Amino acid sequence: MSWTPTRRHFMQMTGAASAALAAGALLPGRAHAARDKELNIFCWEGYNSDVVLDPFRKEFGATVKAETQTSDPEAVNRLRAGESKVWDLINLNNPWARKSLWPDGLIKELDRARFEPYFDKMLPAFKPPYRWAMSDDGKHLLGMCQRFGPFSFVVNTDKISREMAEDQGFDLFNDDKHAGKFGILTFDDWNVYHMCIGAGVHPFRPHTEPEFQAYEKVARKWVKNAKFLGGDPVQMNLALINGEIDFYCTGGTYTASPARFDGKTNIRGITPKKGPMDGKGGIVWIEVTSVINNPDGSPLAYDFLEYVQRPDVAKVVAFAEGTYNTVAQMGNPKVLSQFSKEELDAVQWDSLEEEIANSYEYDINPDYPRMIEILNAAKRER
Repeated sequence: MSWTPTRRHFMQMTGAASAALAAGALLPGRAHAARDKELNIFCWEGYNSDVVLDPFRKEFGATVKAETQTSDPEAVNRLRAGESKVWDLINLNNPWARKSLWPDGLIKELDRARFEPYFDKMLPAFKPPYRWAMSDDGKHLLGMCQRFGPFSFVVNTDKISREMAEDQGFDLFNDDKHAGKFGILTFDDWNVYHMCIGAGVHPFRPHTEPEFQAYEKVARKWVKNAKFLGGDPVQMNLALINGEIDFYCTGGTYTASPARFDGKTNIRGITPKKGPMDGKGGIVWIEVTSVINNPDGSPLAYDFLEYVQRPDVAKVVAFAEGTYNTVAQMGNPKVLSQFSKEELDAVQWDSLEEEIANSYEYDINPDYPRMIEILNAAKRER
C-alpha cells in the first residue's frame, strides 16, 4: 500500500517534519500500520459474502475487500502478472497451491504448529499431512482446506433415475437418443475435463493424438446435441425443473444444492460409478486457501484462516449465499450438529462418502490450451 500526500499535506510536512520524514523514511511504517487493519481476499464466491466477512470486520476492526475469481488458471496468471502485491489471501482448487503457486514463490508457508491441528478435526480424508495442502517434499504447509464436493453432472430423477445415471455416466451425453434433452453449463475448464471422460480419456495426463481425436469427436457432438449452452446454474436448474432438459453438465452438489434446498429434491448431482481415471468416473474438487507472498502482506491473513475454522463460521461458509457445499470441518461434531436434516439433504450428505470414493481428485490438465481451443471451435461452429 502506498500513500501519496496532497500538495497541502506536503507543504505541512516540509514545514514540521525532519529531513528523514521528508525523505520518506517513516512512510513504510505508516503503510505497514495501515495494513495491520486491512485484508484483501481473492476467492471463489462464498468467502466474499458479507455474512462471512462482516463478523470478522467487526471483531478485528478490519477493512476487508474481496474479489470473486472465476477461473483458477486466470487467477494464477494474475498473481504472476504482479497482483501478488495486491492480495493477501488466494482461494483456489486443490492442485494450484502445490503445483504452481508454491514452486513460483507466490505463496507463503503456514506455521505447521499453529495450523496443522485444525486438520485433525476435519473429515478423515483430510487428516494431516493432507497431500494437497502440502509441498511436494512434504515439509511445508501451503494452505487450509474447507469446501469440497463431487462435480460431474446433474439430472432430474423424475426423467433419469439416479441408478441409470450413475451406471451410464457421461455416456448419457454420447447417446444420440438424448440429443436436445440436455444442457451444457459453460464452465470451460470443467467442460474439457468431462468431455475427456466422455471420450474415455483421462483428463489429467498427457494425451496422445488418438486421444485428442476422441476428445474432439465428443466435444463437437455434445455441443451440437445440447439444447442450449449457458453460464448460469440457476438457469440450468430451472430448465430441469420445467422439463426443458433432463440433465446437464457441468454440475454437482455445488450447482444442484440451491434447488434441492428449495424442496426440488428430484434435482440431484450424479457421480458416475466408473470411468477412465484409474477406474473412477467422477471428479471431486477441494478448495485450498493460501497466504500470498505479498511483500506488504497483512497479518490478518493468518487470523482469517483461523476464523473460518471456527465451528459457527465453518457452517456459514458451507451455506453462504448462492450455493451450498460440504466442508471438511463437518468431521467435527460441533460443526455437523449445526446442519438441519434439510440442509444435509441439500448437499447430498447421504451419498457423499460413496461419491467421493468414485471420484478422482481435481488436477491440472497438461493439454488444456489445445483442448479448450477445440471446444471453442465447436462452439463457433454451433
